[in-house]
Amino acid sequence: MAESPRSSSPVFPSRGSYSEVVRIGALLRKESVGGILLVAMAAIALIWSNSPFADSYFALRDFEFGYEPWHLKLSMGAWAADGLLAIFFFLVGLELKREFAVGDLRDIRSAIVPVAAAVGGVIVPAAIYVIVVGPQPELLRGWAVPTATDIAFAVAVLAIIGSHLPNGLRLFLLTLAVVDDLIAIVIIAVFYTDDLNPIPIPGAIIALALYAVLAHRRRGFFLRNRFAAWLILLPIGVVVWGFVHASGIHATIAGVMLGFMIPVRSHTTDDDGVEDAGLAEEFEHRFRPLSAGFAVPVFAFFAAGVAFVGDGLVETLTHPVTIAIVCALVLGKPIGIVFTTWLMTKITRSRMSDGLGWVDLIGVGILAGIGFTVSLLIAELSFPRGVEHDAAKVAILLASVLAALAASVVLGMRNRHYRLIAEQEARDEDADGIPDVYERGE
Repeated sequence: MAESPRSSSPVFPSRGSYSEVVRIGALLRKESVGGILLVAMAAIALIWSNSPFADSYFALRDFEFGYEPWHLKLSMGAWAADGLLAIFFFLVGLELKREFAVGDLRDIRSAIVPVAAAVGGVIVPAAIYVIVVGPQPELLRGWAVPTATDIAFAVAVLAIIGSHLPNGLRLFLLTLAVVDDLIAIVIIAVFYTDDLNPIPIPGAIIALALYAVLAHRRRGFFLRNRFAAWLILLPIGVVVWGFVHASGIHATIAGVMLGFMIPVRSHTTDDDGVEDAGLAEEFEHRFRPLSAGFAVPVFAFFAAGVAFVGDGLVETLTHPVTIAIVCALVLGKPIGIVFTTWLMTKITRSRMSDGLGWVDLIGVGILAGIGFTVSLLIAELSFPRGVEHDAAKVAILLASVLAALAASVVLGMRNRHYRLIAEQEARDEDADGIPDVYERGE
């Protein structure tokens, strides 16, 4: 019997394999905790920077320390942006490497729709920003601010309101965020590298090559000995970071490159013939709590503080940069993601997973409008301290809150819908009395 066109059509979002669902579930739980800490630290920064003790906040943020001859005398805020965020981008590099090597992005048929959706979710917000600030060319440097999605913040919202949403939808959001991060890395490397100094680059390449050789040839040693990576690989990674920072390339790119050098496959199996976790997965388990629980929240604390004095709040809220970023994140992200997804279904003849509706994708698109960590970083790189700089920060915070609230309404209704389906399936479970939890997507 011939296979029907519907059954042979590519399906999205992919539910993923069982092991992938388990891994993603654990990842999202860690990110959700990090997202809550992220919001808490940003709120503390906003309150402190507008309190009678605001001077102490800005004095702390601007306090400089480090070794000047190595171009490392930086403020606390700069250390957070250039140093601590390198840990976050190291994990981005690990995740990208894993997705391309053994994850969903290795299969072009399953990856093409979310990848294209992520690209659309970058292009449309950037276009909206440019249109809004177009009459003022000096503001165009901030075009990339509304292109990023904060996976930790978004997942925190999803964890609160999305207990029964299908796993495919969660995987779709994560794939969007991973590709979004990749695009952000390229944007930072290409458009926000000023005063390039090529002299330190050979040193960075040599140190990176040594790091890669050790990681690949001694992967078993680093898997068995937890502290070996801290004692051997970490110092080499710091050297790579130092050379990259001195070259004028943004230092977070060093984190991505170091992540890409870690091997994904272990090439060993357990007693059941299942391949053991690779070094990339092991490092992800070890370092993600440091990133989500410390590095990113501390960066948010130093990046989110904005002082509103007198009529400053009104001026900031009505600034073209504020309007452009809010419109780009809250409207541009869902429009870009949903329209590109619809377009790709027509081009590739893909179909949505059974049971999912376009309203689910709209909810995810709105959720992707939460642009926090990377958006704040790009705002720091786009504008010098001043009105535009403060307007960009306020816009990111405001847009993220609006996107979170709107997504909570849409996905909250869908969550209730899927919960009712799950309850009905529980009543109609198979004769063996074991409900098919995995098929339900819980």
